[in-house]
Amino acid sequence: MSTPPPPQPQQPNPYGPQPQQPYGQQPSPYGQQPYGQQPYGQQPPAAYPGFPQQPGGQYPAPWGAPPPPKKKTGLIIGIVAGVVGVVVVGLGALAFIGFQAEGGFPDAEYKLTLPKTVSDGEYELASDLSDEKGRELEEEADGSWDAKDTTAVIGQYAQGGDQNKGVLVVSGMYGRFKNTDEARDNMMDGAGKADNAQVAVEPKDFHPSGTDATITCEVVTQTTAGTKMTMPVCAWVDDNTGASVAEVTPAIATKDPQDVDLAAFAEKTAAVREEIRKPVG
Repeated sequence: MSTPPPPQPQQPNPYGPQPQQPYGQQPSPYGQQPYGQQPYGQQPPAAYPGFPQQPGGQYPAPWGAPPPPKKKTGLIIGIVAGVVGVVVVGLGALAFIGFQAEGGFPDAEYKLTLPKTVSDGEYELASDLSDEKGRELEEEADGSWDAKDTTAVIGQYAQGGDQNKGVLVVSGMYGRFKNTDEARDNMMDGAGKADNAQVAVEPKDFHPSGTDATITCEVVTQTTAGTKMTMPVCAWVDDNTGASVAEVTPAIATKDPQDVDLAAFAEKTAAVREEIRKPVG
């Protein structure tokens, strides 16, 4: 019967005794951890049992409270291009009636401008898009039977200077026009043919007090980035000026189209007309 070998003596640690690790954990064999991580690759104990630590060292409330609601900042800015598109497409239909009217063109007596504020100071001019969006429209209009000497005026206004509060877009043209009633109808029809847009409330004619122009208004809905928004659009055309006005605010954008007060927006459009329509010279 063989004799078992004697036990080997324990070798001393050349680096000295190791300190006792907390909770009985052993040191990581991989050395120091990257900045921001806990030693030994361990997370600290959760402040609330059963709720894991979140990025940044934060913990959810133990009662499961929902995160604070996201702000609506950016809601309007994200759809401004769509609003501009609706009124610009409508403007492109102003001068194309499809038949030649008898008689000559009216004299040029009025023009359109883009003042610093409109709607009694409610909206401030944010962008003048006349050159960017209007040049091609001018060339096409001057080749039509129904318009001469045209100049496009397209402006984007922000409510109180802040586009997140609301946007009002004016898209117009001045010159010498014939067939004004048909042109106004075409503008309304054109607005509903913009990308991802459709007419939700059919056009209605209004005659606001203090103006000699017929203001035609409708409600258009447009889907942008998966979000459906509502906007009222009004237009007028007279012998020298024609324009569409569209407005979007967080409150309007989420309204049922049938709930939009078109009569009130016709009044606002008539006021904008008085502010931007000026005598020539």
